[in-house]
Amino acid sequence: MLKLKQVLKFSAIALALLVLPLLLQQGGNAWVRILDMALLYVLLALGLNIVVGYAGLLDLGYVAFFAVGAYLFALLGSPQLTEAFPALAAAFPDGLHLPIWAIIPAAAALAGLFGVLLGAPTLKLRGDYLAIVTLGFGEIIRVFLNNLDRPINLTNGPKGISQIDSMKFFGLDLAKSHELFGLQINSVAMYYYLFLALVIVSVVICHRLENSRIGRAWMAIREDEIAAKAMGINTRNLKLLAFGMGATFGGVSGAMFAAFQGFVSPESFSLMESVMIVAMVVLGGIGHLPGVILGALLLAALPEVLRHVAGPLQAMTDGRLDSAILRQLLIALAMIGIMLARPRGLWPAPEHGKRSDKPAGALPVNSINP
Repeated sequence: MLKLKQVLKFSAIALALLVLPLLLQQGGNAWVRILDMALLYVLLALGLNIVVGYAGLLDLGYVAFFAVGAYLFALLGSPQLTEAFPALAAAFPDGLHLPIWAIIPAAAALAGLFGVLLGAPTLKLRGDYLAIVTLGFGEIIRVFLNNLDRPINLTNGPKGISQIDSMKFFGLDLAKSHELFGLQINSVAMYYYLFLALVIVSVVICHRLENSRIGRAWMAIREDEIAAKAMGINTRNLKLLAFGMGATFGGVSGAMFAAFQGFVSPESFSLMESVMIVAMVVLGGIGHLPGVILGALLLAALPEVLRHVAGPLQAMTDGRLDSAILRQLLIALAMIGIMLARPRGLWPAPEHGKRSDKPAGALPVNSINP
């Protein structure tokens, strides 16, 4: 009976997720687009949760891996490389147009490599020092992307890269609308199903990692690195693995972002993006997958919802306050209120055990041998 209830519950959730974009697109593509971006942020939050939630390593430069994946797809799926290198244009006159089966592993591998490169020099750093170094790494990547337009125009500098290919599955172009069983499915809804599939795969991977020996070792490092090292855990390799595994999620999400937007520029990968991703993990519940997903969905959708609140407030002040500033103020107030009411997050991880009231080592009197 219990299994039947679980099957019915998951079937209802699956049906709701499949129907949701079809219902939202009736009111226009804007809400479906917001949902698409929310799923990309869920993917980013799941990756950062490996680093912050499981291994306890504070990373404020996570958006750098997002940028690496986005620019990799942009370079491989646009005329940018062939325009910069005539020899490449001669070898590939139609341009580089790699299929998604090659793009996703390439974005994950390159971002994972950058994650290991970030983790290698920071192995002995903790707390605030680690946060500062990772913050600097994120800014270095953004500055490089902003200035690699000379002497060879690789990234097109602050102007960004446009004319990026859309995602294609066996000839099915996600940038076009399609009809299925008499239903018109718009392009943004097609991307929704792709992002949803990636999120589901990512949740399964994260759940298996959490319950594996590697996940338990990460949590031991998070609780007490010195004690974990004393118990024989190779903290160096496991921290590098956490940085690399977390970065792969960012790389895949970045590639999806570039295909979805059709344009990338360094402005999309600012420090504020990293702060927002960290806030999603903390707000939802560090180390708890349902909480992280909830925090990512709320913080991704909240700014768009508050647009409808900031407008009337701006009108009440006769336009003296900018609506964008009001929206940021409302987001900050909402986050402060939530953290004051729920300091462990909206959906924190359940307690796996309770502290014993007895002092450690206390034994009954009759059990002590004379």
